[in-house]
Amino acid sequence: MESFFIGSSYDTPEDHPRLLVDRLFLNTRWYFVGRYTKEIIKARSLSIKGLYDRKAWAESSYRVFKLIEGCGGRFHLRGLGNLRSCQRPVVFISNHMSTLETFVLPCIIAPLMEVTFVVKESLVKHPLFGPVMRSRDPLVVSRNNPREDFQTVIIKGKELLAMGTSIIIFPQSTRTVEFIPEEFNSLGIKLARAAGVQVVPVAIKTDFWENGKYLKDVGPLNRTRPIYMVFGKPFIIQGSGKDEHKRIIDFIINNLQQWGAVIKK
Repeated sequence: MESFFIGSSYDTPEDHPRLLVDRLFLNTRWYFVGRYTKEIIKARSLSIKGLYDRKAWAESSYRVFKLIEGCGGRFHLRGLGNLRSCQRPVVFISNHMSTLETFVLPCIIAPLMEVTFVVKESLVKHPLFGPVMRSRDPLVVSRNNPREDFQTVIIKGKELLAMGTSIIIFPQSTRTVEFIPEEFNSLGIKLARAAGVQVVPVAIKTDFWENGKYLKDVGPLNRTRPIYMVFGKPFIIQGSGKDEHKRIIDFIINNLQQWGAVIKK
C-alpha cells in the first residue's frame, strides 16, 4: 500500500480551497458532521461484510483528512520519516485532545504497517462505530478496573505485537485540550518493555475539532486553530522505563508549548 504522504513533513497549502458547500453552511459544523457520519456508515457496512481491511481503513481515514482540509482545517505534520525508520511493530504513545486523531492517524500510519488502537469498551459497543472498531481487532479496556485493564493490554498487546501489529495508545483518562502530566500513565511504556519493541512518541494539537458540550464527537470546528502532529524518533526501553516515560512527557510538553497549548502543572 502506498503512503498518502511523501517526505518527512506535510503542510496543508495556504491557498487550499474551502468546499463551497461548507461555506454555504455558514461555517457551522453540520456539513462536516454529515459527511464524516456518511463515511462511518459506509465503513460500518463494509465491516459487517468482513471487507473493511487495513487498506479500506486507511482510505476512509484519508477521505476524512481531505474533508477536514476542505472545511478549513490546516494540517502540519512532522516526523513522518521516523515512521519509516522504526523497527516495526512499535507502540505509539500520544496525548489525546479530540476525535480528530482517531479518524486521521490511520491514514498516516496504516499504509506503512498493521496498526490498531487501545480503546474504551463503550466504543466497540457503539451501535454505529462499533463494527468498524471491532474489525480492527483493538485492545479493549473498561476504564473501571485498572488491574484488569493492565492485564488486558499487556497480554493481548504482546500477542498483537508478536504478530506484527503496532499499537496506538492514549495514556490519558479522557480527551482534553489541557495536558496534565500527572494523568498521563506509563501503560504504553510497560507494554513496549514487556514486548521488547520500540516506542514512538507522538505529540498532537487537534482542538480544531472541539469536543461537543453534550456529544463529544459532534463538537464545533474552530478554523483559526492549526492542526499539529509530530512523530518522534523511535527508541527502545532500557531498565524500568521511568526515564523513557519522562522523555515522552517532555516531548509532548515541548511541542505543545511551541503551539501555545495549555499545560496544567
